[in-house]
Amino acid sequence: MNPGLDARRAAVRALKFVLESRTALDAALSQTPEFVRMESRDKAFARLIAATTLRRRGQIHAVLSAFLEHDLPHHAGEARLLLETAAAQILFLDTKPHAAVSEAVTLAKTSVDAKRFAGLINAVLRKVVANGHDIAEATPLSDNLPNWLRESWQAAYGAQTVEQIAAVVVRDPPLDVTLKSLGESGQWADALGSERLPTGTLRKSEIGDVTQLPGFVEGAWWAQDAGAAIPAMLLDAQPGEDVLDLCAAPGGKTLQLAASGANVTALDASPKRMRRVSENLTRTGLKATCVSADGQFWGDEASFDAILLDAPCSATGTLRRRPDAAWIKNETDVDSLIPIQEALMANATRLLRPGGRLVVCTCSLQPEEGESWLERGLEHLPDLELDPVRVVELPELEPAILENGSVRLTPDMWADKGGIDGFFIARLRKRG
Repeated sequence: MNPGLDARRAAVRALKFVLESRTALDAALSQTPEFVRMESRDKAFARLIAATTLRRRGQIHAVLSAFLEHDLPHHAGEARLLLETAAAQILFLDTKPHAAVSEAVTLAKTSVDAKRFAGLINAVLRKVVANGHDIAEATPLSDNLPNWLRESWQAAYGAQTVEQIAAVVVRDPPLDVTLKSLGESGQWADALGSERLPTGTLRKSEIGDVTQLPGFVEGAWWAQDAGAAIPAMLLDAQPGEDVLDLCAAPGGKTLQLAASGANVTALDASPKRMRRVSENLTRTGLKATCVSADGQFWGDEASFDAILLDAPCSATGTLRRRPDAAWIKNETDVDSLIPIQEALMANATRLLRPGGRLVVCTCSLQPEEGESWLERGLEHLPDLELDPVRVVELPELEPAILENGSVRLTPDMWADKGGIDGFFIARLRKRG
């Protein structure tokens, strides 16, 4: 067993799953035999190669196109991905160039389809080593986004903002954690070697193996992007309130709500994903009632004081942490999710008691799944009215608050601190 070779092979095979079967990167890696038997350090290397290749795909394509007279034919098999992953190592990772080249060639020679291209791979990668960096640096970072995504963001936010977003999402994200007890932020900031963000999240510069960090086993905190922590914060669940987390998995928001002392029901359509919520509740010692059901239809009318709806979406706001999302989703996916989002908002309204609070959110940068979703909801659900978010509630995120009091987070916000996941968030009340 050659750990470096196996890590590179796992990265190539996982990328093949991602790009051909539209499989999420972590799921693709878990289906790769080499990855399963690796040590933690080699697993991290395999994931880093694959994630970097996805994040920097436009720059990598620009470099390879400069040194390939013709694109590789379909029957070349893994040859193209061997070139892409080796180029990612040469251009963007601290990998010794000769190791990236030689092991890509070795992997090609062991592949039925790619072995006839081993000589070409060697020649092209040597040119990448010699002259690839200048081409990569001259390529706009927004070229790393699929065309459909870049064009939709440019229409919504402008070309300059898209370049700023692209500059953030190509970087490895930090580790963000939410504390079970916010009053212990000083203690855990020191223990974790982290800083406290203005909204209360603790941020550590590198992720690593979270299970080995202080406080994980004790359940003092859980990993959760700073942006993902804001919806539950804005719902402001109170002790004794009946609160529903609609579409709860993987459970970070459920844990926030349970930590408030509210009577929490966590619901998700996937029993498998709900098991993860239960595991997180057990680890942290928090309590919630877990239900596996379709949130579009479940529940009795006027059952809850407050509801958090984090609706299923294209997840295009999460590219910092999920670079695969850019490549496994498309415009059709966005269109297909809109009816589900609308049905969930309608049922949440039905489940809410008069005067109750509803926070809706999506981790998407697509306006169809955010601003337009809210507009449609207010038009078709006359019982709902906006409860505007105030500037004081989002310290140092004032630009995220829109004119109507809803919230639009984009990844370039807090760029100097490592960015933040993209979210649309709106707080509403049900008329009494």
